[in-house]
Amino acid sequence: MNAILGTTRPHSKDLPDLVHKLLMARQESLVLFQKLAALKPFAATTPVRHTLRRFRQSLVDYLALGPFEVYEALEQQSGDSPYCPARELARRLYARLSGTTQTALDFHDRYEGNVSGRALAELDRELSRLGESLATRIELEDRIIAAVQRTEIRIAA
Repeated sequence: MNAILGTTRPHSKDLPDLVHKLLMARQESLVLFQKLAALKPFAATTPVRHTLRRFRQSLVDYLALGPFEVYEALEQQSGDSPYCPARELARRLYARLSGTTQTALDFHDRYEGNVSGRALAELDRELSRLGESLATRIELEDRIIAAVQRTEIRIAA
């Protein structure tokens, strides 16, 4: 019987799991962001380079979970899915989310490889700019996550 019930709502368990993964990746990125920011003044030292590399990787992993997993799962919902309101909200917010993605990818690319002294001198300002963009992204994501969670509550009731 569980197999039959599982086939009637193929994404009902996947989407909440993806949202959880997104939140965990976001948390990891924010923790590394804070660790990196705490290392200022920035110099070409091993701790700065190591934390910057870890943060950049975590940031890309987090960014990928939004559009490539959560939003894709929403797009794959059928027209009569209870997740339609969350999908429509994600569609409306996607352009703004994409802008925050580009800001983060620009940061990632700028600090890839052997980082110059000049780039490190600008890291504080770049982290501030990235932080503002991530704050916007989090606010938008939280709206979508809340819509998914409201659906989950309705489904469970």
